[in-house]
Amino acid sequence: MYIAEVTGLLSFYKRVFPLLIYTFTYKYNDKMNDSKRELFRNLEKFYPPKGSLRILEVGCGSGANFEHYPTGCKITCTDPNPHFQKYLKKTMAKNDHLVYDSFIVASGENLKAVEDNSVDVVVCTLVLCSVNDTPKVLQEAKRVLRPVSS
Repeated sequence: MYIAEVTGLLSFYKRVFPLLIYTFTYKYNDKMNDSKRELFRNLEKFYPPKGSLRILEVGCGSGANFEHYPTGCKITCTDPNPHFQKYLKKTMAKNDHLVYDSFIVASGENLKAVEDNSVDVVVCTLVLCSVNDTPKVLQEAKRVLRPVSS
């Protein structure tokens, strides 16, 4: 990593990787459409008693899951690579059934910019295999989730 950073390859990779993922997303979503629809079909169960469903997507990339979220959801996105934001905005424009809250440059292990008990759903697809500390990501997800009403 040090050599890649010194030679400028890491910076190049961080800029090109989001473009590749954005392009790949369409083919991936076509293949995975039925599986994703099944995966996200129960999101409406998590609506709070008042207001819209608040979703935090950890490692959102270019927003491959957005088309499967219920209408009116408020989406907060995190990704450690700031260069995804450009492609994320394009995806949000295509998914105008959602409310885009914010993009936070952060790893899943460090979601301190997200308040405790502030979201109804945390989505972590295609990200847990690439983090350094999976238990820490899950701990952060638990921290930001609102408590379930009894």
